[in-house]
Amino acid sequence: MRTTTLDFSPLFRVGVGFDRVYDLLDNAGRIQPLDHWPPYDIIKEGEDSYRIVMAVAGFEHDELRLTDRPNLLVVSGAKKDNAPDRVYLHRGIVAREFERRFELADYVKVARASLSNGLLTIDLQSEVPEALKPRRIEIRSEGPCASRAEPRQIEAPKAVAA
Repeated sequence: MRTTTLDFSPLFRVGVGFDRVYDLLDNAGRIQPLDHWPPYDIIKEGEDSYRIVMAVAGFEHDELRLTDRPNLLVVSGAKKDNAPDRVYLHRGIVAREFERRFELADYVKVARASLSNGLLTIDLQSEVPEALKPRRIEIRSEGPCASRAEPRQIEAPKAVAA
């Protein structure tokens, strides 16, 4: 397997504060062995909301764990062996432990999680603080052009007869 290392140093000249993005791109280049279990979907529900649906058939609520860390969601599961003396002639239902990690953008938080019919549904919400949302800046005129910004009064107001 060939590994490619990308050099992001030219990007440092044109962008400030994107260190985390460069780290994510660098980590994406280090591909881990592909593990396709359990299968999952990532759905964009709206402008600021997302949903992860993971097929975890056979797992109960207490056998699943969700851990929400800054910029990272970890979903893991471990089956409890309720009948160790059970003898299987064929075991086709997967019951192995798993851990799936999802990198989350800044300000994306887990809103809720539910388990129904073997599907674990995790709703995510992006909550950017008001102070960090884009805002319009008023441009004022200063100096010699400033007098043109306000209309000039040519005549004095007429006195109203009483």
